Parts: sequence; structure tokens; C-alpha cells
Amino acid sequence: MFDMGFAEMLVIGIVALLVIGPERLPAVARKAGSYFARIRRFVSNVKSDVEREFRTDELQQMLRQQQDELKSLKNIVNETRRDADLESLERSIREPEKDDSKKDETIQQNVSLTEK
Repeated sequence: MFDMGFAEMLVIGIVALLVIGPERLPAVARKAGSYFARIRRFVSNVKSDVEREFRTDELQQMLRQQQDELKSLKNIVNETRRDADLESLERSIREPEKDDSKKDETIQQNVSLTEK
């Protein structure tokens, strides 16, 4: 956490022993340990909350991207439907024209036969 080695901790222990005294040192060490434990828990809770928020933001961004992709796919499907409907309309328009041309041909044949 603080990146301290054995030598630094030894110096801190010797200074604490000289300043606080041997009678009160165990009680102070217990209190300091409990404070460090609380600080560690607090830092880990804050860290997990921040990570959770980042994950939530990432998930929301992924959801937005997927919704955009879904919209584009829906647009493509709708365009394809419209194209298919246009093709069927064109076919239905052309088919009666073919029938009319066949009728015209048969009428012309009948007329030519009657003239002979």
C-alpha cells in the first residue's frame, strides 16, 4: 500500500517505542492496526464501487451499440420488404399487360382469318 520495506518499518517501530513507551505501545499498535484495517476496507469498497460503475458504463455503451445495430438491421429488413413489395407490384402490373398482348394477338389472328 505504502510500498514500505522491512528497514522502514523497523525505524518506525524504534521511534514509536521511544516516543510512546513500552507500556502504551501494544495498545497504540492495536488501535493503529484497527485504523489501517478500516482504511483498507474503505479503499477496497471505493475501488469496487468505481469498478462497478465502469462496468455499468461499459454495459450501457454496449447496449446502445447493440440497439443501434438492431435499428440498422430493422431498416435493412424494412427496405428489403419494400423492395420485395415493389417487385411483386411490378409483376402484377406486367402480368395483365402480357395477358392484354396475348388477347391482342389472338384478336389479330382472328381478324386475319376472317379476312381470308
